[in-house]
Amino acid sequence: MNEENKISRRKVIAGLGATIAAAAVSPALAATKGFKGKVPDGPVKIMDPTTMYPKPPFKFQPQPWPGLQSKMDPIPDCGETSYKGSGRLTGRKALITGGDSGMGRAAAIAYAREGADVVINYYPTEEQDAQEVIALIKKEGRKGIAIPGDLRDEAFCVSLVQKAIDALGGLDIVVSNAGRQQAAASILDVSTEEFDSIMKTNIYAPFYIIKTALPHLPPGSAIIGTTSEQAYNPDPWLYAYGQTKAATMNYVKSLAKQLGPKGIRVNGVAPGPVWTALQVSGGTTADKQQTFGGWTMLGRPGMPAELASIYVQLAAADASFATGQIYGSSGGVGQP
Repeated sequence: MNEENKISRRKVIAGLGATIAAAAVSPALAATKGFKGKVPDGPVKIMDPTTMYPKPPFKFQPQPWPGLQSKMDPIPDCGETSYKGSGRLTGRKALITGGDSGMGRAAAIAYAREGADVVINYYPTEEQDAQEVIALIKKEGRKGIAIPGDLRDEAFCVSLVQKAIDALGGLDIVVSNAGRQQAAASILDVSTEEFDSIMKTNIYAPFYIIKTALPHLPPGSAIIGTTSEQAYNPDPWLYAYGQTKAATMNYVKSLAKQLGPKGIRVNGVAPGPVWTALQVSGGTTADKQQTFGGWTMLGRPGMPAELASIYVQLAAADASFATGQIYGSSGGVGQP
C-alpha cells in the first residue's frame, strides 16, 4: 500500500470513528423551565452536570396527594422539548403506570420519540398532567392512550392491561412505575390505612399487572420496575415506602430468573433523589423538600429526563443480555 492510500484509509477510519461516536451520544436533555443549560441545535456538546439544573433551597410548596408536576417550582424536566429519538423502539407497544409525571412521564415521552405506541395510567386527579403527555406522544405520530384509575384496585389493574392490549394491538413493554410515598417521623405515625395504601400501590399493583400481562407478552418483551436507593439505604421517615422498594428490587431479580427462559427480560431502575411530584405531596419532610438533593455529589436533585435513556435502554432489543439488573442513577450518593 502506497503512502497516499495509507493516508486516505486513515481519513476514512477517522471519519467512521467520529460518526460512531456521535451516534453513541445520549439524546439531549429537555429545556424546560428549570433547565439551566442550552440545548444545542447541532451535535450534543459536553455539559457540566453540576450547573444544568436548579439547586436547593426550593420554596416550600405542599400539594395534596398525588400532586401535579405542572404546579411545581421548578417544574420537573421530563424531556418534553428536546429528547431526540433514533428509532430504537419502533413498532413496540408499551404500558406505563404513573405516566403523567416524573420518571413515568419521561419514559413515555422518550418511548414515543423512539417509535413506540404508549398507554399511560395515572390517578384521576392527575388528568391535567396526563393530557400533556398524550399530546406529546401524538405529536410524534404515535398512539397515545390515557387510562386513569386507582391501581390499588385489582379489578382495575386487570382491566387496565386488557384495555392497553386492545388499544395497542398487543403489548411488549410493561413499566410498573407508579408509586406512593408518604413520609412519617415514626412508625407510630403510620396509620394502617396509609400503610395498606402504600403496599397496594407499590407491591400489589405490579403483581396484578404483570400477572395479567404475562400470557400476552411475546419473547423479546421487557418488564421494568421502578425501585429506589431506598431499597438499599432507607431513610427513617420512609419506613413503609422503603420496604416496598426493597420488594420491587427483589421481584425484579426473582422474575428475571423465572422469565428468562421464556425470552422475557425483567430489570429495574433505582433513582436517588429525583425532583418529582412525590416530594411536594407528602413524600418527604418539609425541611428535606426545601433542601432536596443538595446532599448529592452534584449538589442538586436529579430530573426525570436524566433517567429517560435508562428506561429506553432496558426496553430496547440491543440490551438483550440485560436481565435481573438494577440500574442506579443517584448523583453519586446511592446504590447500586
